[in-house]
Amino acid sequence: MTQKTDRSFDGIAAKFAHNIYSNTKGKLRQLVLLRDLAELKLLQQPCHILDVGAGQGQLALALAAQGHLVHLTDISADMLQLAQQQALKQGADNVSFAQVGLAELAATHQQQYQLVLCHAMLEWLAQPELAIAQLRQLVAPGGVLSLMFYNKDAKRFGNILFGNFDYVAADFQVKKKVSLNPQHPLAPTDVLRWCEQAGFSVLAKTGVRCFHDYLRDRSQQQSHFEQLLALELQYNRTEPYASLGRYQHLLLQAN
Repeated sequence: MTQKTDRSFDGIAAKFAHNIYSNTKGKLRQLVLLRDLAELKLLQQPCHILDVGAGQGQLALALAAQGHLVHLTDISADMLQLAQQQALKQGADNVSFAQVGLAELAATHQQQYQLVLCHAMLEWLAQPELAIAQLRQLVAPGGVLSLMFYNKDAKRFGNILFGNFDYVAADFQVKKKVSLNPQHPLAPTDVLRWCEQAGFSVLAKTGVRCFHDYLRDRSQQQSHFEQLLALELQYNRTEPYASLGRYQHLLLQAN
C-alpha cells in the first residue's frame, strides 16, 4: 500500500487557479461559503480569523474586505504568493501571511482565533483525524471552525451515475493519479466522529455543489448558472440534497 503524504501545490499553483477557481465550480463554492459565514453572529463585528491551508486566499480576502483581520497560512509558497498579489490589488492592509503547515502552527502558535477556516484541505492530508485535533487547538473556546472537505459518499454516487463501476469497486484507487483530484476523499461519518472527539459541536451542515456536478448537460453549469445557484442555496441545507454535495461544509463550535 502506498504511504499517504500531505500534498503541496508548489509548481502547479497557476494551473490550480485556472482549473479550480476560475470556473463555475469555484464560483459556486465561494458564494455558498460566504452565505454560510455571513449568518455567524461573531462576524457581525470585526473578528480575528485564521485561514489554514488558505491557498490563493479568495475567501479570506473577501472577509478581509468586510473589515475582519485575517491571517493566511499555507505550506505552498506559490499559493501564498498568488494570495499576496491579490491582497495588493485589493489594497488590503488587514491581512498577514505565513508559510507554515498545520502541525507546526498548532505546536508553536500561541494565539487562538474566534473563527478558523479550513476549506478543501483535509482530503489532501495523510492524517486528517489528527488535523482536526490540531485545528481545535487554534480555535478559542466558544469560537467556530469552518470546515469544508471532499465528500467520499458524493464521489461514489457521482461515479456510479456516470457508469464508472470499476473505479468505484476499486475504492477510487487508480494507477495514474490526476494531480488536481483530492487524494483522500473522506466519509462524512468519520469526519463528524473526529470533530466530536476533538471537542466540537455541529452548528450547521451545508452541501456544496449538490446539483452542479450531476448535470447531464455540463454546459448548463455556465449557461444556467444563476438558476443553478438559486437552487443550490435553496436546498443545500435540506436532506437528502445536503448529503449529496460534492463537498460538505460544517460550522463547528469549540466546546
